[in-house]
Amino acid sequence: MDEKVIYEKVKESVVEALGVDDDEVTPDAVLFDDLGAESLDLLDIVFRLEKEFGIKIPRGGIQADALAAEGEDLKDEDLVVDGVLTPLGIEKMKQSMPEIDPSRITEGFRADDIATLFTVQTFVNITKKLLEEQGK
Repeated sequence: MDEKVIYEKVKESVVEALGVDDDEVTPDAVLFDDLGAESLDLLDIVFRLEKEFGIKIPRGGIQADALAAEGEDLKDEDLVVDGVLTPLGIEKMKQSMPEIDPSRITEGFRADDIATLFTVQTFVNITKKLLEEQGK
């Protein structure tokens, strides 16, 4: 599926879930900071996208993808220690989520806070990835 089509449907889901104006929703808009989302709003967006695209977004799956060490011989503790990203975890997250402003991912960043950095493009990327995995 074309990324532009995915973006338009993600944008529509965000507008409906958050009750924001259409022109506020841009690819780089941070859901929490720019659009006023709260944790429950993310679930609403996820449910809407799952229904719209016929996909299943695993709860916590976006965060897990952000720290994925595919093809590498790494352990969880190489990326997160006591809930805080290690320097390697920070690098992995920056690589796997290039849509996020890298200056926001600094020393001491907590893994539990990854969702606060999600942009509209984050949901476009995960939707596109899941559709590709399904051959759509």
